[in-house]
Amino acid sequence: MKIIPIPCLEDNYAYLIVDEATKEAAAVDPVEPEKIIQAATEIGASVNAILTTHHHWDHAGGNEKMSLLIPGIKVYGGSVDNVKGCTDKVENGDKLSIGNEINILCLHTPCHTKGHISYYVTGKDGEDPAVFTGDTLFVAGCGKFFEGTAEQMHQSLCVTLGSLPKPTRVYCGHEYTVKNLQFALTVEPENEKTKKKLSWAQEQRHKGEATIPSTIEDEFETNPFMRVDLPELQAKVGATSPVQAIGEVRKRKDTWRGPAAVRESML
Repeated sequence: MKIIPIPCLEDNYAYLIVDEATKEAAAVDPVEPEKIIQAATEIGASVNAILTTHHHWDHAGGNEKMSLLIPGIKVYGGSVDNVKGCTDKVENGDKLSIGNEINILCLHTPCHTKGHISYYVTGKDGEDPAVFTGDTLFVAGCGKFFEGTAEQMHQSLCVTLGSLPKPTRVYCGHEYTVKNLQFALTVEPENEKTKKKLSWAQEQRHKGEATIPSTIEDEFETNPFMRVDLPELQAKVGATSPVQAIGEVRKRKDTWRGPAAVRESML
């Protein structure tokens, strides 16, 4: 299984998932179709499916053009998410495949949108699995609660995604890592793993390189939204339950203006 991240727009990621034996591929959120097709052509792969995480234009906006450029391509999307260009609606637990060796499990991860789907992908024995989380789970963050509740986001992050094997690679929809880690340190200023990951992420971005993938294990260690089951984190945000805590952390993130604003407020 080969995974190729493709930067799109300002800070989006699309992806190619390639079965190396057959060179069959699926594209995740191909908002800029020409970039995806070029990346596939460069490695001799043929794209025959689109995996859409949710209906927002910066994820689903390339589906119709991809369908024009690749007639007959299957476009998968959540059954209640009204995905543009969708040909095949999927629900939690549905299974798909690419080529001979790649299997895909559709996971309903609602809150950012009501029909958001994350795609859990497994390849050959010995390969770490991967999950494509769109705007539900970011590295050290999560999407805004546009169409759902704190209860849903807790279920999506800490139960549905949190139950995946710890080495599972996390490929999210945006390059938000540095700001997310900076915010995470306002919640847990003493978290050494978060400090270390922030330094690494800043260096990656300075070199013009991506900060994905993360892993489920990393997220449980550094992502405040996935640490809300911990009583010590709940106490830091004045909460007495995981759901209350995730709602409070989201509320703080929504009004946070970055480290510069934090410094200015202290003057």
